[in-house]
Amino acid sequence: MKTPLRILGALGATLLLASSTFAQAPKRPKIVILATGGTIAGAALSPTDPGYKSGAVGVDILINAVPDLKKIADVTGEQIASIGSQDMNDEVWLKLAKRANELLASPNVDGIAITHGTDTLEETSYFLDLVVKSDKPVVLTGSMRPSTAMSADGPLNIYNAVAIAADPKARGRGVLVAVDDDIHSAHDIVKTHTTDVATFSSGEAGLIGVALFGANIWYRTPAAIHTRASELSVGDGKSLPRVDIIYAHANMSPDLITAAAQNGAKGLVIAGVGDGNMTAPALEAVKKVIKQGVVVVRSSRTNGGIIRRNIEVNDDQVGTVASMELNPGKARALLQLALLKSSDAKKIQDYFDRY
Repeated sequence: MKTPLRILGALGATLLLASSTFAQAPKRPKIVILATGGTIAGAALSPTDPGYKSGAVGVDILINAVPDLKKIADVTGEQIASIGSQDMNDEVWLKLAKRANELLASPNVDGIAITHGTDTLEETSYFLDLVVKSDKPVVLTGSMRPSTAMSADGPLNIYNAVAIAADPKARGRGVLVAVDDDIHSAHDIVKTHTTDVATFSSGEAGLIGVALFGANIWYRTPAAIHTRASELSVGDGKSLPRVDIIYAHANMSPDLITAAAQNGAKGLVIAGVGDGNMTAPALEAVKKVIKQGVVVVRSSRTNGGIIRRNIEVNDDQVGTVASMELNPGKARALLQLALLKSSDAKKIQDYFDRY
């Protein structure tokens, strides 16, 4: 039996249309997830157990736990570390920065998402904000509940992080953090609560945007210098200068300042009271270590406001650096990188003014 020509013609047209539609289907963005451990990869004995082991779950399991990722991007994963972020260190920072820059330089990668513990997420994200050399999106995320918990917050945070990394409108906004449906700048984000899933805030600066199941709304772009425009880098990538943070309090002793310098600190960040202040004996100890070549930055333990120069402390006279908007943890990250470029307090103040 011969098939009528009109049927063959219709079948051919249908196949041609299907082929054309397939050929024109938009390519999904290619996103790489770099995993470092943290609560988001944590596991507990039961869904309601408050105790858990950080970094117990590998990146492939995290990806498979969010099957809808394949609808928004082609996602692959790499395990950089498997630690709680309380154990985050310079070695992992350098490894993470190196791999991120390698991937972002590839035309086959459109963006990166990074899973991380929440304890030091604000420090790692800001460090990367200073050393990533690309406009492509880099988005960190974490969770306050382990992967095995009832109502775990990690899967949706990962989904949103990938969707943000795949969003062309995220380009050029610096390193971002996606948590609890909010999009933060690495420059501004701080952790504010021990256990609340809404622990992160961007304070007076405000959010960069918001996410809802992968749909993003953008509010602003950070004003501070970041990523591709940054003059800072990890140098030879082998190590970073030692910088210690010293917490100020009533009746603060100068001994820790002296001891830090004696034990090899090249820089100190004073987590000062109020507007970056400290006791008179502590300030005298600061003057002494500055004369020994240690760079000292005044920040604040309040986690809000701006530490300006020459208010209650005469920075010009003492030789200290004012941290501006940066809290102690972020001030430490910037000082480590600044010390790779210079040990001059005036030059380092310029970095704090601009970054």
